[in-house]
Amino acid sequence: MPKTDVYKMDGSRAGEIVLSDKVFGQEINKTVLHTVVVNYLAKQRQGTQSAKTRSEVSGGGAKPFRQKGTGRARQGSTRAAQWIKGGIIFAPKPRDYGFSVNKKVKAVAMRSALSAKVLDNEIVVIDKLELADVKTKSVVNMLKDLGVEGRALIVTCDKNDNLYLSARNIYGVEISYVGMLNVYEIMKAGKLIIAQNAVEKLEEVYA
Repeated sequence: MPKTDVYKMDGSRAGEIVLSDKVFGQEINKTVLHTVVVNYLAKQRQGTQSAKTRSEVSGGGAKPFRQKGTGRARQGSTRAAQWIKGGIIFAPKPRDYGFSVNKKVKAVAMRSALSAKVLDNEIVVIDKLELADVKTKSVVNMLKDLGVEGRALIVTCDKNDNLYLSARNIYGVEISYVGMLNVYEIMKAGKLIIAQNAVEKLEEVYA
């Protein structure tokens, strides 16, 4: 079973925790990770682009000129695609780019992402992630004491408004909780800073 140190918010060591093999010690499935990440990004697309086809463009009811005798190519409507202000062939329409992914596949991807962080030594477990008030400096000092630089994902067991409001202005730092955690956020982050009770909750859900 993988083990990792547990730290306090001031950077001092608070002990050690044994992580579950079923969640943090799984073989990394790159194919499943790729599928779930692509699906997440596809669902972020707005898909609101739209253009009119020739049947939706107004006008064009009358034949522009007679069929024969003009020396020009025959035309039936001024709203055809070759005309200025005509319709668009295969015009884009609002759509959903997402696709369905099996729940079991999502669970495998989550275990793979968490296991990858442990394997790369990019997980930091905190005994308690609590802030008495909203103060960005408290989070900045915590990251400095833990030696965390660059992108980081801070995960709590439940929604923590004080922590979110304190960290939202720090570049590269994201806040999440177990109920909203997703594979893309984990893979995107350089360091995964997670509360000890959140680790227990993840093991309870995914083991």
